[in-house]
Amino acid sequence: MQVAVVTFDGFNELDSFIASALINRCRKDGLQAFITTPTPLVTSMNGVEVTGQRPMEFVTEADVVLIGSGVKTRDVVADDRLLSMLPLDPSRQLIGSQCSGALVLARLGLLGGMPACTDVTSRPFVEACDVTVLDAPFHAEGNIATAGGCLASQYLAAWVITRTLGEDAARGVIDYVAPVGEQQETVERVVRTVHAGEVVLG
Repeated sequence: MQVAVVTFDGFNELDSFIASALINRCRKDGLQAFITTPTPLVTSMNGVEVTGQRPMEFVTEADVVLIGSGVKTRDVVADDRLLSMLPLDPSRQLIGSQCSGALVLARLGLLGGMPACTDVTSRPFVEACDVTVLDAPFHAEGNIATAGGCLASQYLAAWVITRTLGEDAARGVIDYVAPVGEQQETVERVVRTVHAGEVVLG
């Protein structure tokens, strides 16, 4: 199972790297994430240059697609060429967004009438797309999830791992990366947040 962590120029390092790092702790179980970029090299909001692991075309074959955020997301959603590189299909893919990535999902018409989570800065722009923004870090309906706040990427990653490998796998990953002495409370908080934010359709 392959995960495309879509990462545009001006990306937020926390959003792309936390999700990909947590998911890649499941490589031995057959779940692997790749930083997926529209150009061979992208530069973060803080000037970190990263070489993409997969080209944008990879999103069509990925089982999971996560749209990261960054300071240029409004430029992304205004660029029809970039959006055309994201032919996502929620009937066969798990699709998630982090912070301003919710703007991309809205622009692609993937949110429908569902509410979404995003960061404080992006909130008015997401609301301008007629999307209700929740005061919550994570929300999912069916195969689509949104997370708000950089560190909410742990919830997005835990959702992906739970949906693909099961809750025990997600618990194991969160336990491994949690601060020492806070493992149990961290695991329970993450699992509780993902369950509370998930609406099972059908």
